[in-house]
Amino acid sequence: MRRLLLACGILAVLPASAARAAETKRATGLSAAQIAEKNVAARGGLQAWQAVRTLKISGEMDAGGKSEAKLPFALFLKRPHKTRLEITFAGKNAVQTYDGAQGWKLRPFLNRDDVEPFKPSELQAAASAAELDGPLVDYVAKGTRIELAGTEKVEGKKTYKLKLTLKSGEQRFLWVDAGTFLDTKISGDGRKLDGRPHQVAIYSRDYRTVDGLKIPFVQETVVEGLKQSHKIVVKAVLVNPPLQDALFAKPTVAMAGAPGAARTP
Repeated sequence: MRRLLLACGILAVLPASAARAAETKRATGLSAAQIAEKNVAARGGLQAWQAVRTLKISGEMDAGGKSEAKLPFALFLKRPHKTRLEITFAGKNAVQTYDGAQGWKLRPFLNRDDVEPFKPSELQAAASAAELDGPLVDYVAKGTRIELAGTEKVEGKKTYKLKLTLKSGEQRFLWVDAGTFLDTKISGDGRKLDGRPHQVAIYSRDYRTVDGLKIPFVQETVVEGLKQSHKIVVKAVLVNPPLQDALFAKPTVAMAGAPGAARTP
């Protein structure tokens, strides 16, 4: 009986869901799949992104809090799902690595001279983060389902709002500019402040062409209820630099020395 009731419930939901999707498509003129296809084309094309095996992105980020200081950073990305982040602060290098399965962090400016493993929540966040080509490139192969959730204005411009359900079951919302078809905003992991959850949004701006790829040179993280945001400004992007797997392994304490000590040639 329980199985029959469940089956009846599914049958009742499917037509309504299909009707909503059809109605949304009629209102926008495009399906979620068509929007994703146009987004990938606007960002350089599927073949161009599939040819990218590594990326190095460097620039400056806000220090956070009340400080107006800008911290130099270098972000290294390698398929499949390897990341390394270096931040220079107070004459020391903070290093965070993820080899696709395990992650570590070294934070000498907090007087922590030992290498700490990622917490379970940090591992989950790293595992669910988008690959270096973004959430819509090869989204079917990545196991992501996308739905069109309507249209909204983002910073005064019309956008298509896409609902992304990742392979893990986690959900994200992505807003795509209706004119340029570039990403403008994506929902991030919620943060708990003052004992209650706050929504997080990451805005992408100032797209520039690097080796035929469209890459945002400004990203700003905004937390609901907070006046201060966190901005990252990109200064340089290298496509397919040679990056050894060892770069994404557990860092060493020696990497926390003078600025540049953790840099790769």
